[in-house]
Amino acid sequence: MSVDDLVVEPPAAARRLLGATLRSGPVAVRIVEVEAYGGDPAGPWPDPASHSGRGRTTRNAVMFGPAGFLYVYLSYGMHTCINVTSGPDGTASAVLVRAGEVIDGLGVARGRRPAARSDADLGRGPGNLGTVLGITLADYGTPLFDPASPIRLELNGVIDAAQIASGPRVGVSTAADRPWRFWLPSSPAVSAYRRSPRAPLAAAPAVVPGAGGRVRRNSRGGAMN
Repeated sequence: MSVDDLVVEPPAAARRLLGATLRSGPVAVRIVEVEAYGGDPAGPWPDPASHSGRGRTTRNAVMFGPAGFLYVYLSYGMHTCINVTSGPDGTASAVLVRAGEVIDGLGVARGRRPAARSDADLGRGPGNLGTVLGITLADYGTPLFDPASPIRLELNGVIDAAQIASGPRVGVSTAADRPWRFWLPSSPAVSAYRRSPRAPLAAAPAVVPGAGGRVRRNSRGGAMN
């Protein structure tokens, strides 16, 4: 289990990160919700919702590098969002870490988010997760698989596909129905699905002719695999 596990297409990298441990200083979380993002039109995974969707810039340059590095940005100018780069070097892609369960440093995490109603709320949502882990823009580009790094990622065992749910990504206005959000339905730390008001109306779920059944839906806005 190494960074090589993330040198794959974005959805595969996202699923691989579920159950992984992300540690920053005294606080560690178990990753329970992620979103995959591709890159520019010239690459193998064009994605207009991605920060790299229009090409390389100073801001998104780390997305075009090797897998296993930290891409950090501010959402709405105040929330620090955590991403893990994926795919081969030179091809843009990354995985947004949307939620995690605090498994170490609970006292520190509670101090960083005193308004959280429960421990499950501490790392629910990407902005809250960034706060709990104490990650800032200064951490941009941190190598997550370096044993000496202050922020480290440890991939754990592969989770069975039957335990993973998928659905559209939260809050994006383009490629809004692409099912590149993945989560563990058994975790209380998973965030709620919210569709962007600027996105087109959601497409109805497809039913396979002759299957005689219905798509399994769940409260998080997606389907069970």
